[in-house]
Amino acid sequence: MSHINRRRGDTRMQIIRLGARLFIEDGYSKTTMKRISKELDLSPGNITFYFPTKDHLLAVLVNELFDFQKLMIERVTEDTKSSLFAYCLEFVTIAAACAESEVARDFYTSAYTSPYTLDLIRKNDVQKTKDVFGDFCKSFSEADWTATENIASGIEYGAIMTSHENAELHLTIEKALNSILCLYSVPEELRTQNISRVLSMDYRALGKRILCEFREYIEQINKITEI
Repeated sequence: MSHINRRRGDTRMQIIRLGARLFIEDGYSKTTMKRISKELDLSPGNITFYFPTKDHLLAVLVNELFDFQKLMIERVTEDTKSSLFAYCLEFVTIAAACAESEVARDFYTSAYTSPYTLDLIRKNDVQKTKDVFGDFCKSFSEADWTATENIASGIEYGAIMTSHENAELHLTIEKALNSILCLYSVPEELRTQNISRVLSMDYRALGKRILCEFREYIEQINKITEI
């Protein structure tokens, strides 16, 4: 790698690290690209060279979050080897994170309301739902998968936006998750079994950990890239 390319790579990583820290500590909405450029002592033009808008930086972090959430859930569900249970637990963890932390809610709702990042979420989730629900939806066409995911993402957004002061968290999770599993034709017995199991876990603790551990994950993968 040339000196110029390495320097550019280092700058990009610095922006990603700082963006992750600020988004997680102060919230996505309160963080500005101007603040990022000031803290890194870079010109606004330097920042926009790598990330034309704040949504572009968020998109990078959302992509990394997909990988992190998958690793985190795999560790917790290692003994079950059930993709359905892992799907349910991931949903519950995100809902709990948003109920426990305004910053987490701001991060996730920003991702769901930005057209740029929402498109990434839906594309990722279409593939994920094919892997998880393929056996229940054998007659689904590509259009069916896309249309169903669009509805499911709306339910997900509604769940993370619901304040636990207005509705009990476990009830929000139960209703939202059951609705999504129904969309994918999961039999009632399996729906009840998996929802009951995730709700019996300490999902609030997982929710509290997710963004804190995600920031550490960002630091580690960037260090590996630098080597």
